[in-house]
Amino acid sequence: MTSTPPASRLSRLCCALIPLLLLSYGVLRLIDGMDGHHGPGLPWNIGHLCFLAAFLLLGVLVRELRALVPTSTARMRTAAGAATAAGLFGAACFVWVILGDLFPALSDTAPLPAPLELAGPLAFQLGLLTLLIMLVTTRPRQLPIWSPALAFTFFLLITVNLDLLPLAALILMAALTPLARPRTLQAAR
Repeated sequence: MTSTPPASRLSRLCCALIPLLLLSYGVLRLIDGMDGHHGPGLPWNIGHLCFLAAFLLLGVLVRELRALVPTSTARMRTAAGAATAAGLFGAACFVWVILGDLFPALSDTAPLPAPLELAGPLAFQLGLLTLLIMLVTTRPRQLPIWSPALAFTFFLLITVNLDLLPLAALILMAALTPLARPRTLQAAR
């Protein structure tokens, strides 16, 4: 039986920074929208830089979560590999769109293809949630059951209304807290 390694320093750092960056983006987005529209300006640009950094780190986190999933069977390796590929693909789609928001010339010359506008976010959500669920369902359990449930709530809130992002970021912070602890996660309940 393969032993699952503890969360790395990099994954703990990602788990701490990602929610803070998303919270910053959400607050700056609300400030930017106080005039009735969202658009280029200092809060919008700084917010998008936070959003970009969050999704770059989310891509790193997906890769780090993959390393935590026990892969003692071919089925587990395949599922973890597919979830990782979906998560990284989705994160890349988000990065593409964010870069297009920051640099309109890029968006004009190389917009994200329409089919990927839906497929990218769904792939990201499915990939990340699958990896989190695998960390709950494998033995020994690496995460508490409420962790992927809170991550799902995060996605649900921002799907309903992007103005809920500050609240959603706090929920994601709670979801990732077990991974942010500098200890072996094998005793998760």
